[in-house]
Amino acid sequence: MVAAQPTGLVAALDIGGTKTAAALVDAGGRLLARARRPTPAGGTGEEVMAAVTGVLRELAAADPAGWARAGALGIGSAGPVDAQTGTVRPVNIPGWRDYPLVAAVREVTGARPVVLVGDGVAMAAAEHWQGAARGRSAALCMVVSTGVGGGLVLDGRPYAGPTGNSGHIGHIAVDLDGDPCPCGGRGCVERIASGPNIARRALADGWTPGPDGDDTAAGVAAAARAGDPVALASFDRAAQALAAGIAATATLVEIEAAVIGGGVAAAGELLFAPVRRHLKTYAALSYAANVAVVPAHLGTDAGLIGAAAAAAQTLGLRRFTAPG
Repeated sequence: MVAAQPTGLVAALDIGGTKTAAALVDAGGRLLARARRPTPAGGTGEEVMAAVTGVLRELAAADPAGWARAGALGIGSAGPVDAQTGTVRPVNIPGWRDYPLVAAVREVTGARPVVLVGDGVAMAAAEHWQGAARGRSAALCMVVSTGVGGGLVLDGRPYAGPTGNSGHIGHIAVDLDGDPCPCGGRGCVERIASGPNIARRALADGWTPGPDGDDTAAGVAAAARAGDPVALASFDRAAQALAAGIAATATLVEIEAAVIGGGVAAAGELLFAPVRRHLKTYAALSYAANVAVVPAHLGTDAGLIGAAAAAAQTLGLRRFTAPG
């Protein structure tokens, strides 16, 4: 059993619809050891949890001394999450519905504290600490990948909200008569702008994958760079949905910047240029009109760094550098 202690080392867990990763993160944000497995997103709750447990045990085996010194575990999970009950019900992991993730994780972590936040909140904590939102007093940080998640920085601090979900932009409705979303809503940003939906729309509209057979958003991006009009239109539609969600957020809470990361953001200006263009249409009020749209800096490590940062901030671990 490991009790909480004023340590500069925190364990982190990043759970998404595609992969589950864990790491030991030091007070400078460096990942000292890590483990990773695919997430069996279509499996039962127990099968998904087995992958999570396996990753944590691999991490502990990779650096036993570091694992023993870790003062807490931070979890950034696909959401929604409920930090108050320690449960999760990710839209993209149907086997987890009100799943008691924190209790299950404690079978491996022992007595050390566990802090649960949404993956977008974790990304916001990371980018505010060491990335593109550093020094910003108000920002929206977004993950555009298998799903679309987000987190907020408000008054110079990451803001998780009562249950750990604040800033979950992927499930803002931007098309009132749009397609049903797995979350139960209609016309959500995620249903339009996520990687699988970019590819789904392009295929439905007549796009044909190239010789490599890549029918994912990355394949659509390659076709768009080559000038394919259907591929370009699918990315433009995704950018329009993201811009509408960013504008709605800016109107509500006066953000300075929208930081976009995740696999789809790897498309670069193919995504960012139309987001900025559409934002000029949707962000009409003066105080919302000058939001900077910038790429995230921390890449695929943002979820792990941010989960550790969120845990350290919540628990006040003194040797861990404060985010921002």
